[in-house]
Amino acid sequence: MPLVISDDMLLAANLTEREALIEFSCRLFEAGKLDLWPAARMARLTRLEMEVELAKRQIPIYRPTTQQLEKEIASLEKFGDQA
Repeated sequence: MPLVISDDMLLAANLTEREALIEFSCRLFEAGKLDLWPAARMARLTRLEMEVELAKRQIPIYRPTTQQLEKEIASLEKFGDQA
């Protein structure tokens, strides 16, 4: 089902259709509703272009979980013990 945003709404938001699509995709990525590549495809951007748009909005590209961070810390501690 297509999403239709009227020209009046785009004008009120001071956005072009392309800008609105990019903004919507960035916000869905930020909310965890879309992964990076699907969000980029939705915005009709390359992965690199999507990363640039996310950076402009200060939206982190990588969001490690607590479990991933704990694993990294354990690896670093193990590496430090060997030095």
